[in-house]
Amino acid sequence: MTHVLESIEVTTSDNPEVSIIWMHGLGADGNDFVPLVDELDLGGLPGIRFIFPHANTMPVTINGGYVMRAWYDIIHTDLGRQEDEKGLRESQILVEALIAREKARGIPASRIILAGFSQGCAMTLQTGLRHPERLAGLMCLSGYVPLADKVAAERSAVSTQTPIFMVHGRMDPVIPVGRATASRDLLQSLGYQVEWHEYYMQHSLCQEEVEHISRWLKHVLA
Repeated sequence: MTHVLESIEVTTSDNPEVSIIWMHGLGADGNDFVPLVDELDLGGLPGIRFIFPHANTMPVTINGGYVMRAWYDIIHTDLGRQEDEKGLRESQILVEALIAREKARGIPASRIILAGFSQGCAMTLQTGLRHPERLAGLMCLSGYVPLADKVAAERSAVSTQTPIFMVHGRMDPVIPVGRATASRDLLQSLGYQVEWHEYYMQHSLCQEEVEHISRWLKHVLA
């Protein structure tokens, strides 16, 4: 049986009707985005359970084999070369376990959002595009589609009905904006509805982005 990752949970009501599983970036942990909950305008939305899982620890090649929390290994600065397919697929199983737990707690797949930053964004897409049910949405912050050449064959038929929110910094030195726009174009070519924004920032978040996230949440959870 797949173990369920330890997570931090923040609920906006006693009886949440929506779950947002939000995955951190390389070397961070579930605490990374907890403060953002208070910054989001969630007025008028049903109760939400935010789940911020901690990725497992592993040696990361690009950081000299240093052990840190990671969803998969980064082998090369060119993220499209030598992808850690085994690590991506193992973490996909862990994210699916989090989805299954929310469903067991009474939240249907259609009210579950996957969200993530950087590596967490890659995991959102790795899992969300293949999930066999329609999810409420995929929130993709400063990341890219991993295993891009396999998406067309592996995606679930119903996943094209899941709305995608995708944002990136124009001056991102970690994941070049060109990698993100190529991911956006791939998704659109496969029939996905992608809301795209880019900002005058690096590999981070900005206030305008927070406002756009709030607006998108209201749109997909209305």
